[in-house]
Formats: sequence, C-alpha cells, structure tokens
Amino acid sequence: MNELAVETTLIPGLLVVRLPVHKDARGWFKEAWQRQKMVDLGLPDFAPVQANVSFNNTRGATRGLHAEPWDKLVSVSTGRAFGAWVDLREGPSFGAVFTIELTPEVAVFVPRGVANSYQTLTDAVAYSYLVNAHWRPGVPYRAVALDDPTCAIGWPVPLSEAEISDKDRTNPRLEDVEPAVRRRPLILGANGQLGRALQVEFPDAVAVGRAELDVADLEALEAWGWDDHDVVLNAAAWTKVDAAETQEGRRACWRLNADVPARLAALSREHGFTLVHYSTDYVYDGTEPEHSEDEQVAPLNAYGQSKAAGDHAVLAGAPDALVLRTSWLIGDGPNFVATMRRLALEGKSPSVVDDQYGRLTFCDELAAATRHLLDGAEAGLFHVSNGGEPTTWFALAQHVFRACGREAGSVVPVSTEQFAAGKALAARPASGVLALDRLRRAGFEPASQVDALERALARAQTSSTC
Repeated sequence: MNELAVETTLIPGLLVVRLPVHKDARGWFKEAWQRQKMVDLGLPDFAPVQANVSFNNTRGATRGLHAEPWDKLVSVSTGRAFGAWVDLREGPSFGAVFTIELTPEVAVFVPRGVANSYQTLTDAVAYSYLVNAHWRPGVPYRAVALDDPTCAIGWPVPLSEAEISDKDRTNPRLEDVEPAVRRRPLILGANGQLGRALQVEFPDAVAVGRAELDVADLEALEAWGWDDHDVVLNAAAWTKVDAAETQEGRRACWRLNADVPARLAALSREHGFTLVHYSTDYVYDGTEPEHSEDEQVAPLNAYGQSKAAGDHAVLAGAPDALVLRTSWLIGDGPNFVATMRRLALEGKSPSVVDDQYGRLTFCDELAAATRHLLDGAEAGLFHVSNGGEPTTWFALAQHVFRACGREAGSVVPVSTEQFAAGKALAARPASGVLALDRLRRAGFEPASQVDALERALARAQTSSTC
C-alpha cells in the first residue's frame, strides 16, 4: 500500500497525489480527499464546493482538453484512465504537457488555467473531480485540440478510434489559444503607508487606491474582477481614531473597518482567493501588559470597536483568511517617527506621552511577515510587530531626537491624562504590546524595533541634516 504523498510536476502548481488504498476480501477503501493530511503535504487548501462524477462506458472515451476557471482534484474510483494536462497560463510554462496514468491510487490537483483531459483505458471508468467553484451554464473557458501537434500527446487509444464529443473535435490549436492571465495579488488601500510597503514586497500585485476602487462603494466592490486574484491584501481602513468618535466619522469608520471586511470575506469564499486583513492593538483595552491572540477583545473607542467587528467578520466568514493585528505602524508617510524627526529639526520641544507601552511596527517588516505567512502558515489570527523590549512613545521620541543631534531632555514626558486635557481625543489602551509567540512559531523572527528605527533614521540622514 502506498503512503500518502504529494509530488510536483513540470507544470507549476500541477500536483500528483499518491493515495493509500486499503484492500481486503470485500474490495478497497481510500480517502479521496483528506484536507488536513493533504494540505500538510503541500496540496493547496483549495476549498472544494462541488463533487462531480463522470461515468464512461467503454475504453477509449476521451474528454478535454478544457481549462475551466476553477481548481480541481481529479481521480478515478473504478478502472484506469490516461490523464493529460497542458498549461494554458501566460509565462514560460505555456504549452507544457504532463501525462500520467490515473488509477484509484493516483489523483492529480489541477490549478485553474491548466487544461485537463483524460482517456479511459478500461470499460466502466468512474472519473471524479472536486472543484472550488460551482458549475453554471455558459461559463467560458479555454480549450486546446486533443490532436494538437505542438502538444504531441501520446494517446494510448488513437484519436481516430476514440469516442470524442463533437465539441471537443473543434477545440482550437495551441497557437490560437490566448494565454490565461495568471492570478495576481490585489492590494487594497495601495496609497497608504502599508499599501506602499506591500507593493515593494509583492511587485507583481495589482495595486489600487480609492480612485481605482472605492471599497466603501459596495456596487463597485461587487463589480470588481475578483477571479483575477489569488490573494487580496486589505490595507484599506479608516485610521482617524479621534474623528471616529463623531457621528459622521463613526459611520464612515464602521463602513470601512467592519462592513467592507465582512463583504470581502464573502467574496473570498465565492471566488476562491485568500484574504489578508490588517487590524490593530486598539481592539484590546490595554489592561494586560501583553496581549495574546486568545485574549478577549474589549476596545475602548469607536475605531477599535469597528476593527474588532471587522476581525470577527473575516475570521468567521473566511476560514482560510489571515488576520494580522499590528501596533504603532511606521512607514512611508505621516507617522510618529516622521513627526518627531520634523520637530527635532525645527528646534521644537514636544510633550510626549510616557505611560502608553508598545512596539513599533515598520511597514516593511509587516509586509515581509505577510509574505512569510502566506507561504505556508495556517490561516487565522496573528500578532505582527517589530521585536525587542516594549517601550513608550516618550522613549521613542527621545531616541529620534538624539539621532537628530538634539538633547533627549528636549522631549517633555506627560501622562495620557495631561496630554488629553482640553482635547477631543478617543481613549487609548495603556498597553498595546502584542505577544509574538504565534508569529515566531510560524517561523518568522521580527527585527528589533530599535534596530529598525535606527535603520530608518540612517536612511533619513541621506536626505536631510538629521
């Protein structure tokens, strides 16, 4: 009996699955689909939604070559078949051919864009396939001629003697097939600090801001071509924490931070993309010195409440999604470090809060962690920030001032209560420190926030006197 195994092929993403078949005097049994075991061995967690069986009466029945817009796992339950696949996706593997004999012990995972076909080698062949999109009439798909000379598939039963449908006899030659565009990541909120960092980490992604896709417009959201994307990175959010306390701000905040993620979760199920959603330490009340992913959320302000609602919607509505909670974000754009650096250069002496604790998260670190987790971590909730000892906003401001040649004493420490006096500010958690154990167990070791800060300030020196 074979051991369960997953093997790569010369067609990227086309995988051969060796299945254990348990036999006795009564017949045999196999696990045709076992999500946990197969995913652990490298099969994509492709979330099948429909199971189909094609029964073939006689040897020589031939079907294909069809590249439908979904992924599939194919196998046979009775008899034997010759399977053949041709890559119709754009890129260097376009036109690549792979063949193998299908028996109850052999299954093949076929990514969308790869044309699939088979020819029965015995009578009474039951060919089954799981797909991750519902079949519906009129769905267009690419196809290629069974006898295409470029593909040169060595059919065991000559096509002149095979049973082939009239439609399959008219499939186009490979040279006439327009390659399928490979699914590319989509970055929402591409003009923000995180969105810009994600574009560097995912250079092949489609990056859209509000001008290209206003995610708050649900009609525009529904009309987007989601089938073109395998990953959606949702960096779009309402981040004006204090403005969210107003009536108008609260409504806009909930639309972007709660309603939109909930709809994206539903779209990810419908279209088979992996959703990555970014969240915040503001979902916690800050009473614990360090927050684990298992801690009950208890946000103190409207912004945190909206983000917590969005997190729950994604985690409940898209089981294969990643939700990455982060803290004290620093990137290319307005942020705390940039503000302190500007004040230092201007000779100012700011008052900075000294009783809120956390860690900085540099956007390039968050983008790199995103890439790492997408490449093999289990779905779910992760905390992501830079590492090192937690500190306060005041201590970080002092660090920036010293790097700019100013005295650390130029920064004045104040309490949160003192800083908020006379201002319309939302409540903030006293501790935004995120536990990073789950991230480390997934194999990602975040860089120290101090080291990352020093690198950022060193880069800034090349463009100014600081």
